[in-house]
Amino acid sequence: MSQEQQTLLQQKITFHGAGAMAEAIVRGLISRLVVRPQDITMLNRSNQKRQEELSSRYAVHTGTAAQSQEILSGSPVIVLAMKPKDAAAALRELGPLLSPDQLIVSVIAGLSIRTMQTLLGRKQPIARTMPNTSSTIGLGATGLAFSAEITDDQRSTVMTMFEAVGIVTIVPEDKLEILTGISGSGPAYVYYLMEAMIAAGIRGGLSSQQSRDLTVQTVLGASRMVQQTGLEPMKLRSDVTSPGGATQAALKKLDEGDFFENVIAAVNRCAERSREMGAALEGDFK
Repeated sequence: MSQEQQTLLQQKITFHGAGAMAEAIVRGLISRLVVRPQDITMLNRSNQKRQEELSSRYAVHTGTAAQSQEILSGSPVIVLAMKPKDAAAALRELGPLLSPDQLIVSVIAGLSIRTMQTLLGRKQPIARTMPNTSSTIGLGATGLAFSAEITDDQRSTVMTMFEAVGIVTIVPEDKLEILTGISGSGPAYVYYLMEAMIAAGIRGGLSSQQSRDLTVQTVLGASRMVQQTGLEPMKLRSDVTSPGGATQAALKKLDEGDFFENVIAAVNRCAERSREMGAALEGDFK
């Protein structure tokens, strides 16, 4: 076990919000032995049944609304995982409870560090994160940006937390939107491609299960080839594309629809929309 994990094991973490992403992170922290279940508390203001499920599933602590202020004021690390529409009220209520050394980790999309600090009413140490849904199975890709107040130990804590559910990349905060376009929303692009491949197989006479199995294994194998060989996708693509062959004919068809540039445009549009949504969200809080 690394020194970072030993340090983190001694910290209590409170999840303020208990949705799917919060659960994914908790599952990773516990399964990787990064944090003991008894050092995790999950708060969910409106759904007591959800808290009971999480307590039963992971042996973590939960708290009632009446207990939340005491829990939050005493937690060295607070993960903000509520819905964006609930964030403003939660941050305004949280601000007066905090001491200067408490770390805030946000998984709320579109909410900037500056706006969070404004709502808190203080220059609190904040890590803004952008995980993706593959964190649920420990294969996530998370972008991180830090406020100026973050200490080295706090930075290490955040890194270790998200390394428990995948890989992490530190970027300037203004690059989180393009990261969203690639890894945050990226799984959806891959699923869409898979949908099309499965449909093609079915239309060509394969069974639904055959098409699904072949597509899933093909995407998995291609990803692993890039990961394990260290070769660039362009090189691997070239290796399976014989001049005048079937693969070249397929790629030519994709190029007729400007596939390469359309993917780039999709990533850029995702980033642009993320910025728009963030601006709208912050405008609502003023």
